[in-house]
Amino acid sequence: MAKPYYEFFCPVKVIAGHAALEHIPFELAALGAARPLIITDKGVRSNNLLAPIEAAFESTDAVIGYIFDDVPPDSSLETVRKAAQLYRDNNCDAIIAVGGGSVIDTSKATNILVSEGGDDLLKYSGAHNLPKPLKPFFVIPTTSGTGSEVTMVAVVSDNQKNVKMPFASYYLMPHAAILDPRMTQTLPPHLTAMTAMDAMTHAVEAYTCLAANPISDAYATAAIKKISANLFNVLDNPTDANGRLELAQASTMAGIAFSNSMVGLVHSLGHSLGAVAHLPHGLCMNLFLPYVLEFNKETNAEKLADLLLPLAGPDIYAQTPAHLRADKTISTLQAMRDRIYALTKLPRTLQETGKVSETQFDEIAEKALNDGSIIYNPKEATLQDLKTILEKAW
Repeated sequence: MAKPYYEFFCPVKVIAGHAALEHIPFELAALGAARPLIITDKGVRSNNLLAPIEAAFESTDAVIGYIFDDVPPDSSLETVRKAAQLYRDNNCDAIIAVGGGSVIDTSKATNILVSEGGDDLLKYSGAHNLPKPLKPFFVIPTTSGTGSEVTMVAVVSDNQKNVKMPFASYYLMPHAAILDPRMTQTLPPHLTAMTAMDAMTHAVEAYTCLAANPISDAYATAAIKKISANLFNVLDNPTDANGRLELAQASTMAGIAFSNSMVGLVHSLGHSLGAVAHLPHGLCMNLFLPYVLEFNKETNAEKLADLLLPLAGPDIYAQTPAHLRADKTISTLQAMRDRIYALTKLPRTLQETGKVSETQFDEIAEKALNDGSIIYNPKEATLQDLKTILEKAW
């Protein structure tokens, strides 16, 4: 059924393939830039992932102005100010983020300061508080999960007040996302699995939640198909460059989908569990996905049934009677999690994390009830509903 009204927006250029990194100097030149600041973290640098990027600049007019590799796992206002100062001190004219979610968030926030001047980031927090476009900005993801390379959102911690500051603006979207399998080849199996399930959740929620639209549906279902077709090949053979590229594309496609159609209750619970128990976001997604789909099923069984085709393939879809397809979608995801657990020990239940106690359920449920994602969930949830889901996930 056509929606009466929707909007779809993704201005980010995607540069993908086995030699995508080599195109960076040319893409910078097209934006009038030749001296980027690279923002990354110690892990990326020590894994030698910057080497092919540095090599790409060797025979060109562009030079890397400075490499800032001091981004912590949870970025902060202090980190952003430090990066902005280095950008200015080294006369940089663009930013390249090389890393996962925290590096990308730090880079987006740094771009606000270097474009707007000053060091007061707080006056730009919230939604749509940036007055004009920012400096040239590219993202090279080193995980295949967050989708941050195509979203307009960044979150940075204010450690003084102990709160996370959200920023949302179309101007925060990168000019280009560069997907190259060399950047994820050293990702260990449990992180490969965890980030893939993060992307899977983005795609499933984008498709099944209230703001879904025909264009986001196309991206979401394509992402689901790529993840289910390639994840286990990559876990068995981590250097499979084609499989790595497929997972990277799936993550970006899922990011495009959910930034246009939002996410739901899996994310509300995941955000609150992450805040209370300090667990990684992808792990939280993996924990809650099947239990939330089960909860939503009476409201959107048809949409869940649709997902069996990209998830399990045409044979299983055809063999499953129509009225059983929604259940089969959920059981297929359960089986995926079991297989991932066997291979990487990625927890499937709250108990398996060893970091959560049942005494925290009230706090997690209350935080989830106040999380923005819940308003897009297809079925309304009460505090008691959330506690029931937590008990099932225990």
